[in-house]
Amino acid sequence: MIELRTSPHVKGTLSLPQIMRHVVYALLPICAFAVYQFGLSALALLIVVTLSCVLTELLFNRLASKNTTIHDNSAYITGILLALTLPPGFPLWMGAVAGFVAIALGKSLFGGIGFNPFNPALMGRAFVQAAFPVAITSWTPAAMNDRFSQFIPSSLSFPFALPSVNDAISEATPLALHKFEATTTSFNHLFFGFSSGSLGETSSLLIMLCGAYLILRGMMGWRIPAAILLSSAVLSGLFYLVDNSQYPSPIFMLTSGGLMLGALFMATDPVSAPVTLKGMWVFGFLIGILTIIIRLFGGLPEGIMYAILLANASVPLIEAVTQPRKFGWLSNRDEK
Repeated sequence: MIELRTSPHVKGTLSLPQIMRHVVYALLPICAFAVYQFGLSALALLIVVTLSCVLTELLFNRLASKNTTIHDNSAYITGILLALTLPPGFPLWMGAVAGFVAIALGKSLFGGIGFNPFNPALMGRAFVQAAFPVAITSWTPAAMNDRFSQFIPSSLSFPFALPSVNDAISEATPLALHKFEATTTSFNHLFFGFSSGSLGETSSLLIMLCGAYLILRGMMGWRIPAAILLSSAVLSGLFYLVDNSQYPSPIFMLTSGGLMLGALFMATDPVSAPVTLKGMWVFGFLIGILTIIIRLFGGLPEGIMYAILLANASVPLIEAVTQPRKFGWLSNRDEK
């Protein structure tokens, strides 16, 4: 029997599960720092969301009568990334819902890994953003004294009950402080991670180091992150030059919020991102520009999630117009 397959025919030395496993390794330091910063609530949220993603994948494998796909490690990555985008005191039951939606609607609905047009973790995050707007925008400060001895009260809220938010320990994120109070957080707090925010977005330095590990190992492309950071810096820099009393500096824009995590670990999802070289640059530029526009002129202080999802929806068009020229092919203009 002759077996015919489509190109490419060159087989790499690393399998998909091996690459995914290294992505998990790269995310572990970010998870560890999140637990150090926010304590038991962060640890529980990471476990619950990841477990929800894994169990949901097993459930849909069984419903579809498919072999289990847990061993490719993609469900673990979705769960970890999703948890890292959530506030430290996010109710655990809501985290479980987010994990279910991420796999069920963001991945399994489209046929599983390799077929999802949108980043599954961001699909889960977008759902809880719409379903639980109060809980998703309730933040607690980092490095509280009792973080290793007790949970943040809202973490243990009962399902379908309003989360218990203690105003005495709530704190706005750097982006919210600047947008609504015109207060800028210091560079050291943003770069090293001593500010409030989602679990995985506080330390820009740590995120860059973990992303650099994957890039140097050849497991992550550098073009998309470079395009996002470059376009974000240029556009925010132009606004800053126009009016630095109203618009924040490019350094603030790059190191605050989820931009660094989104650029290095969300937008680079190989399934929902373009594969053409020119397309990667267009994709990254689009995300960077949309992020800055939403941050400066939108109703929400953050925009990286919506920017990536909108760019995911644009991937078919981006790839259609950035296809490399085929060898020996002439356009109608060349023929004339």
